[in-house]
Amino acid sequence: MTDEARQAAEQAAERRSGALRAAVARRLVSEEQPVVGLLDTAGVRRSATALHAAFATPGVAVQHTFAVKAASLVPVLGLLREYGLGAEVASPGELALARAAGIPPAMTVLDSPAKSTAELREALALGIAVNADNPEELARIDALLAAAPSASPLGLRVNPQVGGGSIDAMSTATATSKFGVALRDPGAEEWVLRSYAERPWLTRLHTHTGSQGVPLPLMAAGVRAAYDLAERINAAAGRQQVTTLDIGGGLPVDFTSDATDPTFGAYADLLRAEVPGLFDGRYGIVTEFGRSLLAKHGTVLARVEYAKSAGGRPIAVTHAGAQVATRTVFAPDAWPLRVLALDPQGRPKTGEPVVQDVAGPCCFAGDLVARGRALPLLAAGDHVALLDTGAYYFSTHFAYNALPRPAVWAYAGEPGAEPGFAPVRAAQTLDELLAESGAALPPLQP
Repeated sequence: MTDEARQAAEQAAERRSGALRAAVARRLVSEEQPVVGLLDTAGVRRSATALHAAFATPGVAVQHTFAVKAASLVPVLGLLREYGLGAEVASPGELALARAAGIPPAMTVLDSPAKSTAELREALALGIAVNADNPEELARIDALLAAAPSASPLGLRVNPQVGGGSIDAMSTATATSKFGVALRDPGAEEWVLRSYAERPWLTRLHTHTGSQGVPLPLMAAGVRAAYDLAERINAAAGRQQVTTLDIGGGLPVDFTSDATDPTFGAYADLLRAEVPGLFDGRYGIVTEFGRSLLAKHGTVLARVEYAKSAGGRPIAVTHAGAQVATRTVFAPDAWPLRVLALDPQGRPKTGEPVVQDVAGPCCFAGDLVARGRALPLLAAGDHVALLDTGAYYFSTHFAYNALPRPAVWAYAGEPGAEPGFAPVRAAQTLDELLAESGAALPPLQP
């Protein structure tokens, strides 16, 4: 880690510590609201700035989009828009969120393996970029364009089948991945070349190798495969038909420390070495990063409701479990989180580390965010902080046991200064939960 990166990590940790104490003091987390999400806007700005700097190349048009699924919160999308990021959407809901955040169609990309005709029609009418996933979808786009021409940039997603990383569920370039046209399958590349030859309006090519658990060389290999294919398409066309390469996102996150590793700069440098033609000015570049932009800047803060023991193992029962840390609870080996033990005032708890479990509120035995973790012994009234949870955690709620969605607050301020808080999402009320669950509808008849 460079001295600059180390200093940035230390400053982020100091801002986080101040925000945790202030959130408790201001009762953002309390008996009435026992769990809350916190987002460091200074950290978000730093990540966005680093992303732009990493890919900036004279003569190369680069559009960075944010994968909305990583933080489906309108104020967050609006903040990223202010930092020059568009939106990568994969559903009608995500598109609605992006539009509500003021992200224009020209900065929006629609990716999904299951786009309906209605979704495609709306995107084409708005001029949103669309990456077709498969031959049937491309035929559906043909029919829609015949009925109503569109200004949308259009492309095809391909699966380079370069292999998977350490987490199968996050690897999208395996031999049997559900995404894109599998390039190494018999006849697939010939079909792709023919499809572009028959459709001069296909001007983009999209690929995405995966995210967490996928090493940078494998990501670069996927981009290289797409680049080489674009070169063959253009050679066959006798012109620059493919003008933009959408290289997806997927930069993995270090969940073991405050360090940002790998960095956007390291990935861009690797691409410059492995795929130099990507940066020679003939192609525009689109990216779709998500987790790597926000994960390090979010924290889940929750009260400890009870302390107990079973079989000699201390257990801290908290209000942060599967509803906010779904992946960690159901796949703990793939998604371990750092946990801070805090006292009733939100300060770091002192004392000798004791091996203990940190449990959530959900009514099943596996609802644990940390198993056998050595921490200062937690007691009722203490707090726990789940670190690196700015993406996919408090923004992607799992409504188990009808637990309401927690409030999310953004915080800002210099290290050591009293932070200011701004609301990102209000806590879900029980009335809202009831309405969402059909309480206003007439009873079913026996």
